[in-house]
Amino acid sequence: MKLVFMGTPDFAVAILDSLLATGHEVVAVYSQPPRPAGRGHKEQPSPVHAFAAARGLPVYTPLTLRDPAELAAFAALDAEVAVVAAYGLILPQAILDTPRYGCLNVHASLLPRWRGAAPIQRAILAGDEESGVTIMQMEAGLDTGPILLRQSLPLPPDATADWLHDSLADLGAGLIVEALDKLANGILVSEAQPEEGVVYAAKLRREEGRIDWTLPARQIERQIRALNPWPGLWFEAGGVRIKVLKAALESGTGAPGTLLDDQLRIACGDGALRLLLVQRPGKAAMPAAEMLRGHPMPAGGVLV
Repeated sequence: MKLVFMGTPDFAVAILDSLLATGHEVVAVYSQPPRPAGRGHKEQPSPVHAFAAARGLPVYTPLTLRDPAELAAFAALDAEVAVVAAYGLILPQAILDTPRYGCLNVHASLLPRWRGAAPIQRAILAGDEESGVTIMQMEAGLDTGPILLRQSLPLPPDATADWLHDSLADLGAGLIVEALDKLANGILVSEAQPEEGVVYAAKLRREEGRIDWTLPARQIERQIRALNPWPGLWFEAGGVRIKVLKAALESGTGAPGTLLDDQLRIACGDGALRLLLVQRPGKAAMPAAEMLRGHPMPAGGVLV
């Protein structure tokens, strides 16, 4: 089909790659504008922008799609359909109505659960036993449009945000191709989202990264798996911020934040955690035992 692709992060790159590999005519790519990044704070194109430019595709990076000139430019592309995956801009009704078959969204959850900005992380934080991808016909509401296709994915108990991100990107890459094939053949069926089971995936906040040791150990362990690489889970010891990249549930009781031994077994509001992989400022990630050789943290201390 003749289509426009709209996406920004790595999640969307796999989907664009799949569309190109299966012979769809991508007449233009829309992505968020380049933003400062890295030590030099130089403007860097988004992953989708860089991927599309390397393949010679025209890339548009408007700040808004509400400007009449942008609406006219989009309409001039004469696309049959727009495929949207983690684009990051709200599409006005005029954009939604322009392609012949509208705009299809690749959403990283089983809608109506986890509508919104951070479905991958929120699913892990909630301890969900499954996730998945929904292909949705977009409308003005936040992820409220009719469901076209869905495919579920079991969540293992040790699922991380990185693992789930990559798994759902691969799943979505295949599912959108199936949806477009059915659309081209006139057999794609839509189904209204049920009113029950609606849950919103709020945008991640930087302050969610600080560990609250009064929470149950199981909840903190989920946070570690869900919130890396950003905002990352951390605590302070001796005025130094230490990121926690991996931990294991263990038994133990004590005041929350208390070191129960000299190997980073820490009391939580319920149960305890053993820290396994950590990172000090400016250093590479390392096993907790390696960090302790240079920076011992004896039993009885209290972390904040």
